[in-house]
Order: sequence, then structure tokens, then C-alpha cells
Amino acid sequence: MWEFLLGHSLWAFRSGELAFARGWPLWVLFVLGALGLAGIVATMLRNRQLGALRMTVLGVLQFAFLALLLALLWRPVLNVERIRDRENVVALLVDDSGSTNARPDVKTAALREQAVQALEAGVTKQLASSSELRLFSFSDRAASVESLAELKGGASATRIGEALESMTQMAASVPLAGIIVVTDGAETGGTLDEATLARLAATGIPIHTVGLGPESLTNDLELEQLQVPGTGVAGETMRATVSIRHQGQRSTRVRVYDGGELVAAQDVILGTNAGLTSANIEFPAGKAGLRDLRVVVDTARDETNVANNARRALVEVSDRRRSVLYIEGEPRWEYKFIRRAIEADKSLRLVSVVRATPNRYYRQGVTSAEELADGFPRTAAELDSYDAVIIGSLEAAALSTQQHEWLRDFVDKRGGSLLMLAGRDGLGDGGWGRVPVGALLPSVLPRGASPSYGARASQVRLTTYGAASAVGQLDADPAKNVAQWATMPALADFQSLGRLRPGAIVLLEALAADHAEPLLVTQRYGRGATWLLATATTWRWQMRLPLPDQRHELFWKQMLHALSTPSPAQVSLRSDHSVAEDGPLELEAEVLDETFQPMPAAQVEVTATGDSGETVPARVEPSGRGDGRYNVNVQSATPGLYRIELKAHAGARELPGAIAHVRREVGVSEHFSAYQHRPMLERIARESGGRYWRLDQISDLPEAIRYSRAGMVERQTLDLWNMPLAFLLLGMLKLAEWLLRRHWRRL
Repeated sequence: MWEFLLGHSLWAFRSGELAFARGWPLWVLFVLGALGLAGIVATMLRNRQLGALRMTVLGVLQFAFLALLLALLWRPVLNVERIRDRENVVALLVDDSGSTNARPDVKTAALREQAVQALEAGVTKQLASSSELRLFSFSDRAASVESLAELKGGASATRIGEALESMTQMAASVPLAGIIVVTDGAETGGTLDEATLARLAATGIPIHTVGLGPESLTNDLELEQLQVPGTGVAGETMRATVSIRHQGQRSTRVRVYDGGELVAAQDVILGTNAGLTSANIEFPAGKAGLRDLRVVVDTARDETNVANNARRALVEVSDRRRSVLYIEGEPRWEYKFIRRAIEADKSLRLVSVVRATPNRYYRQGVTSAEELADGFPRTAAELDSYDAVIIGSLEAAALSTQQHEWLRDFVDKRGGSLLMLAGRDGLGDGGWGRVPVGALLPSVLPRGASPSYGARASQVRLTTYGAASAVGQLDADPAKNVAQWATMPALADFQSLGRLRPGAIVLLEALAADHAEPLLVTQRYGRGATWLLATATTWRWQMRLPLPDQRHELFWKQMLHALSTPSPAQVSLRSDHSVAEDGPLELEAEVLDETFQPMPAAQVEVTATGDSGETVPARVEPSGRGDGRYNVNVQSATPGLYRIELKAHAGARELPGAIAHVRREVGVSEHFSAYQHRPMLERIARESGGRYWRLDQISDLPEAIRYSRAGMVERQTLDLWNMPLAFLLLGMLKLAEWLLRRHWRRL
């Protein structure tokens, strides 16, 4: 209807430019319009018996008629660029990945089948009538097809960016007028980044995106994200963080399996509104070895896509006990209760030294008579044998200049953690702000003459960062966790930490009167981390809580694990993802000497073995940065569990080895985010000069392609003066005036 009234395609008006072809000056048009308006006003003023309102209505109708007539006399035209018939190529890409096998509900066809039906209803014929239509399927790669019937679905990955870039490369050899991509927009190959979008836009080829599937799901539970530490210590309790996407379900149950054995289960409250809910699930690390975890969310009633209810992860559990060195300048209750809190934790070795007199030290947890005989490690290598150091109420002057250097390097180069506790001779009052370690701390310690440590009652408050950290987890339920901290007994002392540095993270705050001050603060420095605890009376939690309440013990266990676990081994082998699906298995190895200095010239060998016992090719190359790091690339396409073993030598000297595991999966990610990603599809179309289409709109797509400005185009001038709509408007204006005059009896 509209094309008949306008005389041309709607897409001509959307892409064309309006102009006047008569060549007469436009000022003449405006002068004639002004004279006509003056004549209409003068005529109306001679017929005042009509009244002001009626004269205005008739005057507007007469002027509109005159203006339209004058515009038609100037011969309006539409200048458009249109692709030349039969001289251009249009590329049609249809998503053939595993996600297009999805059915929005049990009564509808798969997304791929819906796309084929819509395209074959006439769209492909119309496209082929004016251009050379080339058909492609794409998933993990783009491939030419003779017909849409060749689409089978089920491919293991979706690389939209890579497929589009391969299409734009055709423009170098053929006139490419446009690209049509039919997909749900779920990119799983990591090829659709900002740089790719910029390159696609720079080609000038319009990309029309056609969205498949619903934009939101109505009955689906999806385990969107799973975060599990890659390493653990035998006997400890570990924590997995799950993020569950839901559509109104009130609750679900999360189960953790190690192989086929159920090791943990927990109910998670989701709420009534659709969204994302995160929860922490605790599970035992068990004995030393590999934990092959599978975390599963119970399915919702009548849920169609159950493949996205589970994710996998690998955890390397070590039997190496982490060693923590605790040095106190005086006997204190805090020292006693910290040691008592971790006595039952066999994964930790707390070696403590308490200064009894200026030249005598009380040692606990040592393995030999020589260990810490002088109160502080005698060499840097002895200090580096520990994973973390705690310093209590000990003045900085108690250590030599060389020992301060060792302590700084312990954090910066060794990658250890340093925790400093409040006390009469601790923190700023002990002069720690004036020694090399002071520059590593998360705050600028006070240096005033008056003491910063003293008695002060205060309550503990958990911060947002604390709630997300392992140290602040007293309960797996977030709401209960906050309540657990809020009901902790009050502390009896406090020491000011001074001004925080930009990288400081506050995990706990001390509430006193009407203000809050940082209580537990940390920051990364070099390879390690530093911590400050502005109190020495956490022992009151144990004394004032009921005997079965283990919150004090739990806090200090988690505190010591947080200090010691990040400490790197001399030789390590790790991967960013314990479960990989796309591309080669990539790991990073790090080789350090006994003093934890980089060894970029070590001889490194890697052996990779699949769970079938077959050895697969593995390549190791230095990172090129001279930091003792090596890039490990394992070529494996077969799904399964792979064991990667590293051996290193420094000349004839053999260094400690390292073992890592990575699981190869195929096609799993295609079951996640199984909805239409319309914002991304709209952005691709907008930045490339194309248009986003719903599947039920694509009947207009062939006409839109004809007015593309890419490929071989021709410029056309379309007359608008002879539009049926223009003559219809002229007639309607005069008819409206005649009807009004007749109604008002003023013919």
C-alpha cells in the first residue's frame, strides 16, 4: 500500500536524499509561498463573519494546498544509490552451531529449522533475483553450502567475528553488496571483541543481523559461572562460588560431586524475580590428589535445557603443609589463642617465636634445634622457606638492616604474605613505618610522638570486599554471614592504621561511637601481599562465645590459609582454566631457584598424557621476558582429562617438578546463554551500517539490500512530483475545505 502511494520503495526514502530538480532558486519558492499566505490572510479578513477559529482552519488548509502545489512545481526528487542488478554478491550466513538445536519449548521447531523455513519462504529467491546469492553455514568455522538443507547443526563452537571477517575478505575479489547473518548471537569462540567490531565497521560493508530465538527464557536454571580455587591443601574446607541465572524459581539445590561421589549439597534461595543469584558452597578438599569436580544445579520443573545445569572444575590438592612464621615481641593472649585456633588443622604448620627476654626466645612448632635459634631466620633462604610471616608487638629496631631487606624481598620477590598485628610495639608505635617494609604496607603508618595503640571498645563490621573474600566467610549464606559478624563480641583495643594507600582493600571495619575505621586491610605488592590487623584482642571472641561456637577458630584458620596459600612454589605449572573447550591447552610454567629468583635459562621438558594413556604433542617456549616463565602448549582435540608433567634442570642439577591437569570438553558452552543476544546483534548492524531484523520481519530484507551503498552501485534520481500520495493530499485538502464550508454554510 505505502509503496503504491509513494510510487517507490520505502527503503529508497530511508536511504535517499531529498532534492529539487527544477533548478529554480529556492528563494523564489519561499517568496511565492509568502505572497500566497498574505493573499489568503487578506481574503479571510474580508469574511470575518466566519469567526477567528474557522478562518484559521480554512487558512491553514488553503496554505497547505498552496505549499504542496508549489513544492510539486519545483519537481522534488529522491537521489538514491542502488546496487546494480545481477552485478553484486550477497553473502548469507546461517548459524549451524549446537545452540541452534535448541527448542524454545516442546511445541516449536529448533531454531535452525525456524530460520530455514523463514528464509525459504521467499527471501532467498528475492535476493537471488537481483544479486548473486552465496550461502554459507558457520559455527566453529564458515563453510560454503549449496543449499540450506545441508545445515545439520550441533557444531561445538560459535565464532561470529571470525565468520564475518572471512566474508568481508570476499570484497577484495567480488563486489560484495551486503552480509546477512542469521544467528542467536551467542559467541562462544571469543572472536567478537572490540577490535573485530572496529575492523568490520571499517570495511563499509553493511551487515544485516537476523536474531534467532527468544530474548529471554521463561523456565530455565543455568549455572552461569563456577569459581573454584585451582589448588588446595589436604584436609582443608574449600569453597566454590556459583552464579545461577533463574526466571522466577524460588529455590534450588546445588550438589558437588568428586568424580561420582557426592561430597556436598546445599539449598540456595533464588527469590521470585528473574536474575542472577550467587552462593558459596563449601566442600572438603579431602586427601592429596586431583579433585575432578562436577557442580550440578537441580533442574526446574518442565525445564527443556538441562545441559546448562552443570559445570566442571579441577582442583589440585597438595599434601605439602603450608608454613607460617609468627614472631611476637612479648607474651600475649592473642598469641596463645591464635596457636590454639589452628592446632587441629594438619595442613598448616605454625612456627612461633616469642621473645621472653632480650636474648631468650620461646619457640613452638620448630622441626629442629637450629630452626629459629636466634629468634629470626639467619639467612634469606631460611626466611623464604616459609609461606607467610606474622609480626606482632615487636619493634622494628629488633631486626637488623639486612633482615629488613630480607623481609621486604620475602613479599616482593618471594611472593609471601606479611601480616602485622596491633600492639604496644607494633605497627606505627614500633617504628614499622620508617623501615623498608613500611613502603609495602597498605597504609602509611602514623609516626607521631603519641601512641596510636590503646584500649577502645569497638564492634566488627564486614565490608563488601570482606564478604567476597575467603577470610570473611563465617557462613555460606550471605545474609547469615553478615549476621554472624554483627553478633561478634566487642574488641577491647584498637590501633590507628593511618592513611590508606590507593591499592588498599578494607575487609573488616571497627565501629566505635558514630564512626568506622579500617580494622583488617590488605593489598598486593610485587609477587606477594601485605596485611594489617588493627587489634590484638580477637581472643575475646573465643572467651565470650559459647564453647560450641567456632567463629574465632574459623576466622584464624581462614586467615592463615589466605596468607599462605598464594605463596608460589619453586617450580609451578598452571592454567587459567582447568576446563578448556576451544583451541590448544595453554599453560604457564614458572621456574625459580632456591632463592626464588627467575631462571630463564633452565632446561624445561613437558610430557602430556591423556586419560587413555596416549601421549600428545606438547611444546614449551620461554616467555621472552626473562622472568623464569615458560609458555606450554598442548595440542589435543580429543575430549578427556590430560595430565601435564614438567621437569626442569639447571645444568646437571635437577629442580623440583610440577604436575597439572586440564580437562578438554567439546560443545558444552553451546548449551549456555541459550537465548538471543539482541544487544550484540544490534550493535554489529548499527556500527556496520546494516540493520537488525526479527525473524518475522525478513520479508523486507531483500528490498533493503537493494539500496545498499556497497558493491557495484548506480545513482538514480526518482521523481516525487507524480506520487499518487501527493495528488491524493491535494484532493483531500480541497475536499476538507469544501466539506467545512458546506457544514458552516459558507460556500
